[in-house]
Amino acid sequence: MATQTKVGKPPNQARYGAASQVVTSLPPPANLMATGSSEPDVVVVCVTYNSSAVIEALLAALPSALESIATCRVVIVDNDSSDGTPAIVKQRAPWVRLIEAGSNSGYAGGINIALRNGLGSRGVYILNPDAVPSPGSVVRLLDAVESAPGVGIAVPAVLAVDGTLKFSLRREPTIMRAVGEALLGGHRAARFPKLGDMIRNPAYYCDGATADWATGAAMLVSRATIDAIGEWDERFWLYSEETDYALRLADAGSRLCLVMSAEVRHPGGSMSTSPYLWSLVAINRTRLYRKRHSLVPSLFYWLVVLGNEAVRSLLGRPTHRAAVKALLKVGPNPPAELSTPALM
Repeated sequence: MATQTKVGKPPNQARYGAASQVVTSLPPPANLMATGSSEPDVVVVCVTYNSSAVIEALLAALPSALESIATCRVVIVDNDSSDGTPAIVKQRAPWVRLIEAGSNSGYAGGINIALRNGLGSRGVYILNPDAVPSPGSVVRLLDAVESAPGVGIAVPAVLAVDGTLKFSLRREPTIMRAVGEALLGGHRAARFPKLGDMIRNPAYYCDGATADWATGAAMLVSRATIDAIGEWDERFWLYSEETDYALRLADAGSRLCLVMSAEVRHPGGSMSTSPYLWSLVAINRTRLYRKRHSLVPSLFYWLVVLGNEAVRSLLGRPTHRAAVKALLKVGPNPPAELSTPALM
């Protein structure tokens, strides 16, 4: 799933705070196309929010990751960071097209801002700011969406910082899977395809493996898919936006596939420790289910998610307590205009 990095005052803010300070720029991709010219083959899109501690690693990795792509462009949409992220991007990577949103429009909203400012003629590679792509990985993903019939999104293998594989493929949410995860826990439920969203069988992770959706740290979306499906749903301010987009892809008759020879290293966010982010996950899970189902099944789904959070809140976990409060306030039919749990 997609993340927005939330950090405190960055250790490198002092390095970039003074306008007179000389800072060495990172080299641009050799195939970079100037802004304002015709469409490049691939546009790399990244949405940042207080990402100063991680964005340099991504920027430094892009030239080698984009090798063998004829032409490219890099677009960063900054969601009103307060930690100096835009200054770092401007000084370290002046070749990036930086769009300062002026407010925090959410992850889906940031992606849409980037898409409205230009697409790749062959595809768009969407990356979290803390994802570091491997050399030559973009062309492998692009080959996958162009060579395999019916593939609209290609995702790389997601690795932890230590290089171990992270289980990034997922199944469509169902009431049965929500019940399975509530009773067994996510990891145990994953052993049974009908009871768990996550695909945790290492043997399944091979080139060409398909899934209903995948965590959104890195996704290459073909131009044909963007033209057919359109923009991302901004009601999913953060979390479940990639699930919604992948399921809409399936609705259109295409599929998502895994490319193991392309990799990203991704440490992951602070969802499991942040009551605010955990509440967002819970709300958007129910919002996604309601979007795709009628009210009565959505009520059952909401009750299962609420019960799961309530039981775990009895153990004194603040993340689950916050989720219970948020779910009770939005109910099983979250209003369309509510994009964040600001009412919590």
